[in-house]
Amino acid sequence: MSAPDGSIPEWELELGLPQLEDPFIQKYIQGRAALIEQERSSRSDTQFRASLTPLAVSACEIVARVRAEERQTVWNPDAEMSGHLFPGMPFALARKRMEESTLWKIVKRMPKGALLHAHFDAMTDVEWLIDQALGLEEMGFWMAKSGSGKEVDLEEVEVAFRPMGKEWKGTSPSTDETARGEFVSASVAAEEFSSGGRIGFKDWLLRRCSITPSESLDHHHGLDVIWRKFGSCFPIINSMLFYEPILRPALQRLFAELLEDGIRWVDFRACFIFDYYRDGQATPEKNYDTFFETFGEELKKFQATGAGSRFWGARFIWTTLRRHSKQEIIENMILCIETKKKFPDLISGFDFVGQEDLGRPLVDLLPEIFWFKKRCMEEGVEIPFFFHAGECLGDGDETDENLFDAILLGTRRIGHGFSLFKHPLLIENVKQKAILIESCPISNEVLRLTNNISSHPLPALLARGVKVALCNDDPAILGHGRNGLTHDFWQALQGWENLGLEGLGSLAENSVRYAAFGPDQGTAEWRKDVKDGLYGQGIRADRMKEWVGEWNTFCEWVIMEYAADFGTDGEDDGGG
Repeated sequence: MSAPDGSIPEWELELGLPQLEDPFIQKYIQGRAALIEQERSSRSDTQFRASLTPLAVSACEIVARVRAEERQTVWNPDAEMSGHLFPGMPFALARKRMEESTLWKIVKRMPKGALLHAHFDAMTDVEWLIDQALGLEEMGFWMAKSGSGKEVDLEEVEVAFRPMGKEWKGTSPSTDETARGEFVSASVAAEEFSSGGRIGFKDWLLRRCSITPSESLDHHHGLDVIWRKFGSCFPIINSMLFYEPILRPALQRLFAELLEDGIRWVDFRACFIFDYYRDGQATPEKNYDTFFETFGEELKKFQATGAGSRFWGARFIWTTLRRHSKQEIIENMILCIETKKKFPDLISGFDFVGQEDLGRPLVDLLPEIFWFKKRCMEEGVEIPFFFHAGECLGDGDETDENLFDAILLGTRRIGHGFSLFKHPLLIENVKQKAILIESCPISNEVLRLTNNISSHPLPALLARGVKVALCNDDPAILGHGRNGLTHDFWQALQGWENLGLEGLGSLAENSVRYAAFGPDQGTAEWRKDVKDGLYGQGIRADRMKEWVGEWNTFCEWVIMEYAADFGTDGEDDGGG
């Protein structure tokens, strides 16, 4: 190191220590820079970065400075004498702090395109849902009784809501002869709850319907434990959500929240094994026709509003549980095809859901899958696959090998693909077949695949040219506290040095490119449309162009809002 006056210290001269300015070290540095640039050229966002306007480049530089400053202030443990603060820290610990940051305000404003992986029944705010259920006189509540005089374990006991019909006022128990025994008024059950009355009842249900911060952080308990809790949330939520007087306002609320977060389109996943009740009815519908009618009506109603006119729409990827028997799955597939024929614009694909490690692998489901493809051809319907695969820690086990089958079976996108980074050949297959990965970083952390965003494997896929979109999976259950993609976008931007706002923009553009817009397309047409992107013809190209316009407007806003504090010149200190 040179002295303050620029001279070389005597001891360095005596030892013959090379200097950074020496020609051979400068040559090394040039070769190093060339190697880094060569690797960066293979990233999935290279083309997007090259297409940025000068204005967008300036916006990205500003955001990089914001990020760099907050890493030294907001996330510096020395700033508040707190030893556990660090950039990319576990989501449950970071959420409230991130929502107060400048970077959050920027990411919140960003146009995020499409949400491609979101489970419909895990997207409605649970606290709001509980309030709706308790506000209906006809809503019944049931709790299993403990055996042998034991005290009920409130954290494990089976519970459910159920509409009992307009005639039922909840003044006395009513027998449900089909299964559960006595239902009582949900409102009365809340008021008489032994652990704190109505407030205690709501707090307890909130815990039962979501993964608590402590549960999300207890990684030493392993995947199976957290998945048992995760799976137990859905039946309780579904027993409230899928009643028409609750579903209709829930949809309006959901669409508004998503649009406010910069999301213009959603590919919902829903596991069609729930009971749906019409307004005032005490018996569930025999199929899902009225559910889809309700959904379609509420979507059109929202789009007819001033703000809602900007919302492109939504469709469903029909799912069933991978742990079900062959007969149960075939019966559900038949129902999927029948419903698709009635509501072609609302059903876009098919998938299996549930914990991969404990469910049937795709290779075991081949008879059902090939039967389904054949029946779709016979019935003249297009229902492509959007398979979950690789949502696991395995390496070469049958769960990990779901990735092989998903690709061979022609999936258009892969849900999670967490273990894909271990498979160099499959990575090349995914790129050649234009398959997108629906990555859900916060979900992967909360469900114990990774400890925090910094150790997530997605950067390895991005570096190798794999197309990816960020998704939120199950926000109401996983502890997001609100709907939208801002949490996952923020985590990725702050956690990964090589991403930057440029990379985040590329991920958002990918989501529009790979959304399951109607009308339905065959495999060849789909791949061509995806490859052509905004240079193609039709609705996909039009919406990609629309998104690019929104992106450029957003970049203008970043400059107008933050240039004074963070400048538009100088060296980029952050993740670009």
